[in-house]
Amino acid sequence: MTKSFFLNLFLLASISFIQAQENNNSTLSIKEIMQGDDFVGHLPSNANWSVDGKAIYFDWNPENAYSDSLYAYRVSLEKIEKIPFDKAYKLPPNYGAFNSTKSKKIYSKHGDVFIIDIPTSEITQITNTQDRESNVHYTKNETQIAYVRDNNIYTWDIETGVTKQITDFSTKKEEKEEKEDKRSEKDEWLYQDQLALFDVLRERKEKKDQQEVFDKKENLKKPLAIYTDGKSIYNQQNSPDGKYVSYLTVKREDSKGTITPHYVTESGYTEDQNTRSKVGDTPDTYELFIYDIENRKTYPIVLDNLEGLDYVPEYTKDYPDKVYKNDNRIGYISGPIWNKDGSKAVLDINTNDYKDRWIVLLNVKDGTVTNLDHQHNAAWIAGPGIGGYRGGELGWMPDEKSIWFQSEKSGYSHLYTLNTETKKAKALTSGEFEIYDPKISNDKKHWYFTANKTHPGDRQFYRMPLNGGKLEQLTDMVGRNDVTLSPDEKQMAILYSYANKPTELFIKENPVYSKNTTAKQLTHSTTDAFKKYNWKDPEVITFKANDGAEVHARLYKPAESTKNKAAVIFVHGAGYLQNAHKWWSSYFREYMFHNILVDNGYTVLDIDYRGSAGYGSKWRTGIYRHMGGKDLSDQVDGAAYLVKELGIDKGKVGIYGGSYGGFITLMAMFNEADTFTAGAAIRSVGDWAAYNHGYTARILNTPTTDSLAYRRSSPIYFAEGLKGDLLILHGMVDDNVHFQDMVRLSQRLIELGKTNWDMAIYPVERHGFVEPSSWTDEYTRIYNLFNKSLLGINAN
Repeated sequence: MTKSFFLNLFLLASISFIQAQENNNSTLSIKEIMQGDDFVGHLPSNANWSVDGKAIYFDWNPENAYSDSLYAYRVSLEKIEKIPFDKAYKLPPNYGAFNSTKSKKIYSKHGDVFIIDIPTSEITQITNTQDRESNVHYTKNETQIAYVRDNNIYTWDIETGVTKQITDFSTKKEEKEEKEDKRSEKDEWLYQDQLALFDVLRERKEKKDQQEVFDKKENLKKPLAIYTDGKSIYNQQNSPDGKYVSYLTVKREDSKGTITPHYVTESGYTEDQNTRSKVGDTPDTYELFIYDIENRKTYPIVLDNLEGLDYVPEYTKDYPDKVYKNDNRIGYISGPIWNKDGSKAVLDINTNDYKDRWIVLLNVKDGTVTNLDHQHNAAWIAGPGIGGYRGGELGWMPDEKSIWFQSEKSGYSHLYTLNTETKKAKALTSGEFEIYDPKISNDKKHWYFTANKTHPGDRQFYRMPLNGGKLEQLTDMVGRNDVTLSPDEKQMAILYSYANKPTELFIKENPVYSKNTTAKQLTHSTTDAFKKYNWKDPEVITFKANDGAEVHARLYKPAESTKNKAAVIFVHGAGYLQNAHKWWSSYFREYMFHNILVDNGYTVLDIDYRGSAGYGSKWRTGIYRHMGGKDLSDQVDGAAYLVKELGIDKGKVGIYGGSYGGFITLMAMFNEADTFTAGAAIRSVGDWAAYNHGYTARILNTPTTDSLAYRRSSPIYFAEGLKGDLLILHGMVDDNVHFQDMVRLSQRLIELGKTNWDMAIYPVERHGFVEPSSWTDEYTRIYNLFNKSLLGINAN
C-alpha cells in the first residue's frame, strides 16, 4: 500500500471527526480523567531499603514535575525527603550481589563497578571507564570480583587491586591463521618442496618457528583466544572457584522487519521506522560453552539426552500429510546457577516451541548434564516464576545439595524443592492459588512470598517454614500488597492499593518480630480533584460459563434511579493479564471511564476471561490454538449473565477493549453479532499472522505449521459477520500492533460493502497512548458510540 493511501485515510478520518461534547450526567468529564497521573496523582513506585535499613527509597512525583525523582523515608525521623540528584546518582541500587556473610555488596551503576562495605556504608569504585561494565559477580571464593566489559570477563582482586582479563572473544580468527588453516593438499606439497629446495627459506622458517615457540609460551600467560564465528555472546560468568567461564552463543537468523511510516515529524518529511518482523521467524540457535581456564580449552554443553527432546507436538496430527521439522528444539539456556561453594551448578532450559522446560545438573568438567526436572505443557510453558521467555525463579537450598523452583505440575504455580543427588522432589505449597516472588529468610529457616490464597484477586504476603507447612499471613489489607523486607527482615515497606484507592507507600513492622500489626501510610499522592469524587468499589463476582467454568469479573452497577438497562463489557489487554481483582488497576483510565458510564446509567462488566492470569495453568492455556474461542464465549456468557440476572436489555450490550481486548471486540462484533450491538476496538490485532513471534507462536504455533489455528483466530477472516456498529481506533505509529493491521481490515470491510463502521486514527501515537488529547478524543468517541448505538442518543 502506498503512503498516499494512509494520507487519504487520515483525511477521511478527519472529515468524520466527532466534536468532543458529551451527554454526561456525571460530575466527572472524559477530558478530566484522561489527564492520567496529572488528575489522579503521581503514585510511588520501586520501593527498596537502604543497605543499612535506615531508609526506604522510592520513586515519586508529588510536585507534578516533568518526571519522577528519588525520595527517602527516614525511619528514625519518620520523615520523607527528596534526594538531590548528585546524592541519588551515587546511591547503591537495590540490585547487586552480596558475599556469603552479607557484609559487602557489589554492583554496577552508570556502567561502572562498585563495592560497598555494609557496616560502614563505605563505597569503593572499582572501575571508571567510558566502557560499560555489567554482570558483576564474585569469583575465586569471594576474593575477586568479576564483571563483563566489551563482551569479555575481567576480574578485580579485592586484596591487591589487580585487574586481569580472563577471556578474549573474537568474532573470527586472525587472517594469518585463516590462511594456514585453508592451505590445500596441493599447496601443502608445494610449501614443503620449497623448504626442501632452498636453504634460505628453511633457515628463515627455523628462526620464525623458534620465535613462535617463545610467542606461544608468552601467549600461555594471556587469555585463550575464543572465536565465536560471528555469533553473539551472552551470560558470560566465572564459576565461584574461578576455574571455569561459561558463555552462551546465539546465532540470529535474518528476519524481514515491517516499515512503520511516521507522518507527523519534526523534519516535515515522512520518516520510516523499521520495526519487528512477523510470527514464523526461524528460531535463534543457542549453545552454552565452558572455558576451562587452567587447561586452556573450550567445549560445548551437550544436551542431547534431555527427556522428551524429540517431542512432536500433538497439533501436528491435524496435518497428516505435512512433515514436521524442528531439528534443534533447544531455546534459551539460563545459568549456570551455582551453589555457594561452586561444587554444583544447574541450568534452566526452554525449547524454541515453548512446550518444555528442563532443569538439569551440569557436570562442568566434561559438559554433560543430568536431568533433574522436566516440565511439559502441550500448549506452552509459563506461569508465575516459571519463565517461558527466559529462565524462571530458581535457586539453591541452604544444604547446598537441593534446589528450589516453581512449577505448574499441580495446575497452579507452586514452590518445589529437589535433591540433586537423589532426584527426589517435594511440593512445599499446594492449592488453587499461585506463588509470587519466593525468597529464603536470613536465618535460612523460612520462606517469604506473595500469594493469592484468600482470593484470586487479593495478594497477601506470607511466611512459611523452609520445608513447607502452614502459611503465616503477614499483611491484612485487602487488595495488593507488594512487600519489600528491610535488611534485618523486621520491617516491611508495602506498596499497597485497593480497587478504588491508588497505590501508596506504607511501612509495617514484621508481625514475626512485633505485636504492632498496624500499617502506617507514608505517602499521600492523590490530587484534590481526584478526591472530590466518590470512586466506586466494583464488586468482584463469578458467573458460570457455558462449559461450567466459574468466571471472575468486576461488576459496576448503577443506581436503580439512573439504570438505563444498557451494559458495556470491557475486555482487558495482553491476554495473560488479570483485571478482575481488588487492587488499583493498571487500566486506571478505563476504571475512571467506567465510573462515568455508571453515573450515566450503564452497567459495566470487566471479565477475566480464559487466558487471564491468576487462575492456574488450565485457565492460562484455555485459548491454545483458538484465540477468539473460549475467551470470546466468556464475554458472551457474561452478556447472558447481565441479561438474565441484572435485567439488561438484550439489544443494549456493547463491548470494548484495547490490544488483545480490541482483538476480542472485533471477534465479538464479527462472530457474535446477535449479542453485541456496538463495539470499540482499540489498537487491535486483526490478523495474528501479522503479530510478533515470541507472543503468538506460544499460543498458535506458526502459520506454516498450524495454519488452522491462525485461520480460526484472526478477525480479518470473519469480517463478513459484522452487523452492529463498529468503531476502530488505532495509533498510526504503533510499533507493537502495526497500523497496517487495521488498514488491511478496513480494505476487507470496504470490499464486503460494510458501512456500519468508522475508524479514528492517531498520527503521533504508538501502542500505548501518551497524549491526553488523544486519550480524550478516543474515549469521547467510544462514549458517543455507546450512547448512539445502545440508547439512541446522538452527540451534541
